[in-house]
Amino acid sequence: MPAPQSRYRQPKQLDAAGFQPEISSFRLHLAAEGKAAKTVRTCTEAVAWFAAAHLRRETDLTSWEEVGKQDIQRWIVRLLDWYSSAYASNQYRALQQFFKWLAAEEEILDPMAGLKPPGVPDKPVPVFAAGDLPRLERARAFAERRDAALIAVFRATGIRLSELAGIRYDADDPGRSDVDLWHREITVQGKGRKTRTVKISFDAARSLDRYPRVRARHTQAYRPQLWLGVSNRGPMTASGIYQVIARRGRQCGINVYPHRFRHHFSHTWLDRGGAEGDLMELNGWTSPQMLRRYGASARSARARRSYDRIMEDTP
Repeated sequence: MPAPQSRYRQPKQLDAAGFQPEISSFRLHLAAEGKAAKTVRTCTEAVAWFAAAHLRRETDLTSWEEVGKQDIQRWIVRLLDWYSSAYASNQYRALQQFFKWLAAEEEILDPMAGLKPPGVPDKPVPVFAAGDLPRLERARAFAERRDAALIAVFRATGIRLSELAGIRYDADDPGRSDVDLWHREITVQGKGRKTRTVKISFDAARSLDRYPRVRARHTQAYRPQLWLGVSNRGPMTASGIYQVIARRGRQCGINVYPHRFRHHFSHTWLDRGGAEGDLMELNGWTSPQMLRRYGASARSARARRSYDRIMEDTP
C-alpha cells in the first residue's frame, strides 16, 4: 500500500549523521535474519527519520545511549499529528525493533521498555460491492487479458502484491512454472521467503488461461516472470501492477488497490463460514491478529443479515 499522505507533504529527512553507524549495523542485522528487502528498508528508514528529524533537529543528543522515553513519546505524538494512527504505530514498532537490538548489542538500557504503541482504532474492512468485480474483469486485447488475469488471481486468492508480482511462468517446462492451471494452483513466495500453494477458482483459471495465449506472442515471452508489460516491455514490477490495478479501477469508477482484494477475499471466506485456520494458511499468516480483524468484519455482516430472520414480527 502507498505511504499515507502527510498534511505537510514534506519529504522525509533521513540524514542521521553521527547516528548512522548503528543504523547501518541494524540494517545488516535484519538482512542476516532473512528479512525481506522491503522490511529492511522500511525499518531502517523509520530509525533514520527519527534520528534526523527529531534527535538532530529537536535535541542536543549526540549518541543513542542518551535517548530517553520522552524522545520516543514526543516523536510519536508528532507522527500522530501528521499521519494516521496505523502509520504511527508501524513507525513505533520499527523503532522498537531497533532499540531492542541496540540494547542487546551494546548492553545499554532500552528507552522503549515499558512503552506501548499508539492505539489503532478498528476500521471496517473495505470490500467490493456487487457488480464491481465483473466490470473490472472484462478483457480482449493483450493488456485487457493480462489485467483481467491479474484481477482474477487477486480476487480468487487474496495474495499479496509482492507475491503476485513474483509468480514465474514457463509454458515449455511446467516444473519451472509456479502456475498449475490443471490443478488450479499457484505457488507463491510470501514474507520471510516462505513458499506456499494457493488455490484458484475455475473462473480464475479460465481467465488466467486466456492470458498466456496472448503472452506467447510477446517479444519477451521467454522471460520467467508471468506478468509482462504492454508494447513488448519487460516484466512488470509490483509498483507497475499497482498502477495498472488503480488505473483500471478509475476507468470503471471503482476505488481499487491490490490490498483491497486481500480484504475482500478474507471477508468473503469468513462470511461464508470458511475455517479460520484454513484462511491463515491460504493468506500466509502466522499471527491471529489479522484474522481477528477480518473475523470482526464478517461477524458484523452476518449479524446484519440475520436481523430480519431473528427480529421478524410475530403474531
